[in-house]
Amino acid sequence: MKILLFICPIFLFLSCKKTVDPPQPRPNIVFIFADDMTYTAIRALGNDIVHTPNLDRLVLNGSTFTNAYNMGAWNGAVCVASRAMLISGRSVWDARDMSEKWKTGKQLENTWGKLMEKAGYDTYMTGKWHVDAPADSVFQQTAHVRPGMPGDAWINSGKGGYFNWKNSDELPIGYNRPKNERDTAWSPSDPKFGGFWKGGQHWSEVLRDDAISFIQKAEKSENPFFMYLAFNAPHDPRQAPKEFLEKYDLKDIGVPKSFLPEYPFKDSIGTGSNLRDEALAPYPRTEYAVKVHLKEYYAAISHVDAQIGAIVDMLKSAGKMNNTYLIFTADHGLSVGRHGLLGKQSQYDHSIRAPFIFSGPGIPKNKKIPADIYLQDAMATSLQLAGMDAPDFLFFNSVLDLAKGIRTESAYDGIYGAYMTTQRMIRKNGFKLIAYPKLNKILLFDLKKDPEEQYNLAKDAQYSEHIKTLFRALLDKQQELNDPLDLTHLM
Repeated sequence: MKILLFICPIFLFLSCKKTVDPPQPRPNIVFIFADDMTYTAIRALGNDIVHTPNLDRLVLNGSTFTNAYNMGAWNGAVCVASRAMLISGRSVWDARDMSEKWKTGKQLENTWGKLMEKAGYDTYMTGKWHVDAPADSVFQQTAHVRPGMPGDAWINSGKGGYFNWKNSDELPIGYNRPKNERDTAWSPSDPKFGGFWKGGQHWSEVLRDDAISFIQKAEKSENPFFMYLAFNAPHDPRQAPKEFLEKYDLKDIGVPKSFLPEYPFKDSIGTGSNLRDEALAPYPRTEYAVKVHLKEYYAAISHVDAQIGAIVDMLKSAGKMNNTYLIFTADHGLSVGRHGLLGKQSQYDHSIRAPFIFSGPGIPKNKKIPADIYLQDAMATSLQLAGMDAPDFLFFNSVLDLAKGIRTESAYDGIYGAYMTTQRMIRKNGFKLIAYPKLNKILLFDLKKDPEEQYNLAKDAQYSEHIKTLFRALLDKQQELNDPLDLTHLM
């Protein structure tokens, strides 16, 4: 009888004890980075010309942030600053200072890859780097660490993105083209021109193979992985196999609404004809030249899209997708003929705004989120997914709560932008103010009524209070972000 009384309480305890599910393993995180890809270059986001079936699939299976921005740059190579901010988690001017420290081997332990490694992740990087910290000091494993641009005809003969040349005849092949419909001196699909074909296989395809190889090896590891996959494309030279160029016919490609033969302020804001990006097409811009550049741009994007599809398919076949988050974005946008510009060195949305797609477990599908973010929020997002507390130095914010609808408002009181000492910008409350300090000039755009930023309202008296409010907000941002440029003469 005593034995039965002893057993019964044990039986009741065991029968009432809750079943505890095993802890969910930490998720894998795959960061996919394009170069020079503007926010309008995905079909599922409204571009009826470009072919992007795999990015469309990511859009349908994830949440897209439709207002993702790069904060700026301290020289013509905008991607350098964008990537430094991304890797360091610091705002633009602090990232510039951090880049100098990296050159002497300092502060590497606080880079993105190292923080993920501390969280227990296997870290991997392949593709474009263009950061002053050595890639193999940031990531445990690297493959095919690429420079900012391939060599050959695209070697930058200037400094910080600027050419040293006296006339257009001195430019290497691949620039100042096409002059007319008979100009066929250069072909984006011919490997003889090197560039992304150097080595015998297009660099975008090499990145695909690198990524697939790592995923196959990761199946044997018990650790979660963090992959940093950085395509050089669709940055120029905008090269792609012939089959991708054949997807596009010039008759189907229109010029942008904001097309201009020449931007009137180009020389004073650092976007003159000696800027490498702007030297790609002749002056004055022609509709034909812009259409050719758009065709090659879209072909390069479609080629990247195909490689992304192969990587995602490999993640699925390896059984990784159920516990993997993907973030796709680009280091900034690109003009490709808008406002008479070719590059990414302006403060117009086409140059500073990039796509940003976030997918994974618990992330809503086919959701568009208009809240303003910086594309460098990708780092903070990955740290939260990895279960890490945000470091004190981290300027940027995770977008996880925005994606899940826990909050709807941006973490930023306005989006700030800068380019060298020639341009400053603030975007807030549906308006954008751009300052050109060397010209003592202010531009104002109503982004809701004028999303292409074609109509400058700065001289309209009814908007004088908007200008005063936004300019004060810009000065506050400068102070907050340690911006050294004095704008007070514009007040």
